[in-house]
Amino acid sequence: MIMQTQYDEKKHVLTIQIEGRFDFSCHKAFKDAYSSVDSNCKFELDMTKVTYVDSSALGMLLLLRDYAGGDQGEIVLNNCNDAVEKILRIANFDRLFSLH
Repeated sequence: MIMQTQYDEKKHVLTIQIEGRFDFSCHKAFKDAYSSVDSNCKFELDMTKVTYVDSSALGMLLLLRDYAGGDQGEIVLNNCNDAVEKILRIANFDRLFSLH
């Protein structure tokens, strides 16, 4: 798993790019990636290179959602492959997050 972040101060957007398996082994790195910025910013997750997600990844997304303010937070999951998107939709995460 590789995780990279980029923060755009002008747009107030944090982009987190995740590569490989998005599972429990990512927990600390994922939390560290977003907890260093203001919770009122927009969060974009680039899922282009994610090969696998499990239930702990879904839990981590929910923790990010809570950090971002729940329903008021703005979190976008970009470029999910078909398998990842299917899991997100089965879990009804398309109701909690914007999938693009």
